[in-house]
Amino acid sequence: MALTLVAITGPSEGAAFELNRREVSIGRDQTNDVVLADASVSPRHCVLLCVDDGVTIRDVDPASPTFANGLPASDRTLAAGDRIRIGSSTLLLTAEPPASARPVHVNDGLPAERPMVVIGREDIFGPGETSRDVSHERVEHDFLGLMRVSAAVSGIYGLVALERPLIAMLADLVSADRGALIRCNNPGTEVTSTVGWDRRGGQARTLHVSGPVIDRVLHEAVGILTTGALPASSVLVAPLVAFDTLLGAIYLEADAPDRPFDEGSLRLLMAIASITATALRYEQHAELLADENRRLQAEIDLDQQMVGESAVMRALYQQIGRVAAADATVLIVGESGTGKELVARAIHGNSTRSERPFVAINCAAITETLIESELFGHERGAFTGAVVQKKGKLEIAERGTVLLDEVGELSLALQAKLLRVLQEREFERVGGTRSIAVDFRLLAATNRDLERAIAAGTFRSDLYYRLNVVSLAVPSLRERAEDIPLLASYFARRHGAKAKRRVRGISAEALAYLAAYDWPGNVRELNNVIERAVVLGSTDWIVPDDLPEVMIESGLDAVSTGTAAGEPPARFHDAIRQTKKDLILKHFEAAGGSYIATARLLGIHPNYLHRLIRNLNLKTALKKSF
Repeated sequence: MALTLVAITGPSEGAAFELNRREVSIGRDQTNDVVLADASVSPRHCVLLCVDDGVTIRDVDPASPTFANGLPASDRTLAAGDRIRIGSSTLLLTAEPPASARPVHVNDGLPAERPMVVIGREDIFGPGETSRDVSHERVEHDFLGLMRVSAAVSGIYGLVALERPLIAMLADLVSADRGALIRCNNPGTEVTSTVGWDRRGGQARTLHVSGPVIDRVLHEAVGILTTGALPASSVLVAPLVAFDTLLGAIYLEADAPDRPFDEGSLRLLMAIASITATALRYEQHAELLADENRRLQAEIDLDQQMVGESAVMRALYQQIGRVAAADATVLIVGESGTGKELVARAIHGNSTRSERPFVAINCAAITETLIESELFGHERGAFTGAVVQKKGKLEIAERGTVLLDEVGELSLALQAKLLRVLQEREFERVGGTRSIAVDFRLLAATNRDLERAIAAGTFRSDLYYRLNVVSLAVPSLRERAEDIPLLASYFARRHGAKAKRRVRGISAEALAYLAAYDWPGNVRELNNVIERAVVLGSTDWIVPDDLPEVMIESGLDAVSTGTAAGEPPARFHDAIRQTKKDLILKHFEAAGGSYIATARLLGIHPNYLHRLIRNLNLKTALKKSF
């Protein structure tokens, strides 16, 4: 069965793309099978290779990676339920085909001689012209049919799953040959789509619907029975109204002239339509909430993607893929700023618990007196200020994943309580007496050496062994220096989109300074440096003058000797810096000491001139010249 891509966020939000070909190309160019009108997407971004029930992603532009569940997706095989991130678009891979949409051909006129019965919704159970002639068999048939449809509607989950079998069920109940569930927008009553059925071929052919009939049903919310029409012998139309909201109509046709619909058929259909409309409305509301939840989750996931193609990162991705499938406790270690929380989110996003909550708790950011309440919750009156009962983070994360970030900062007393929770999988709220059973997966992260902390007596060895079932080491940026250009380009595109500023890329000289820097703050520091450069920059490219002064000074020797990214020798960079100084001094004198006039003579923005003066240490020289 072909899978379907549904756009959750981005320019194509709400669109569905059925993957019914072996190769499906995605990109910004109109020649692609899936077109994403997004400047952060490459003209030909990636290709989906569809085989059996899986999809393999192959990146075409290595500088613009595709992500799946927070990890680089190139050459990974995905299945239904996985989320794909391309630029600012999030696409959900689903096994549910897009809803069928059939065109409705509306006839302009209606023969005046056609008999018509019109019933309002309030008259469904009133006395009809033929009510005295209804047999017991007919009453029993209609009652059982009403019960069967009601039970079926109540037991089906999902809007598409409800729409598809409904028409077939109704058609069988009233002996119809074809029909459609017509959906419209309220209050405009404009037909938006239909889901059709035909007794002869399953999928309905294009329906020829009378314009006046449909208009009257949708505008007056009445049921209509017509007979003597061609090609159908009789037609039933009933409105779908829930809580005074018009959702559409049910349309049925019968061909046999000896078994036409009657008024009883119309009353039955309108009764069923009332039940069905309520179920449809609830399903529409549930889908809106689900779509909003997916959109908000996609916004959270936007900043939770792991970027890197170095050997150490590829090895880490493989480890994440292996441990995510299990339910074991994982200890994530690494320096501050390396992305330990991203690793935890990637483990959660690729696990069977991905649809459940992910709760991150920073043990270093909460005071010791409050962290027990944060973890386990408290009962009303447990302490001063506890005016209501509060659930703890562990309880909120039921069937999900809990990350204890900076777990090495926990006090010894709280370590003992946490150990008991991990062993027994139950706890008591602060001030409570009832044990609460919990089901969650625990991930822990730390930048401390816990074995050294055990030796110093500040961390329990039994808790360490309980946490260290599987250990993942996140490499520092110094250990993956080859990823710096890829990370810098990724951050530049992302922050450029946020700042609504076009950033074409990073100059070779700026990349040389980035590569020469030691990065004590790791990826977090690189992210902040690029964001600063995007905000303060005045050209389409990020240049060395956009970088912090400390980075220029620390990388000058390496760049000048050509040790960073193969840059030319020292005299080239020294000459460039000296030329900049000379130009600024010369034009500053010509402008009579005016910074604005100097910037105008140089053809640059005054803010850029001030940064150049600061980076080149020209303040003293300029003061001396005037």
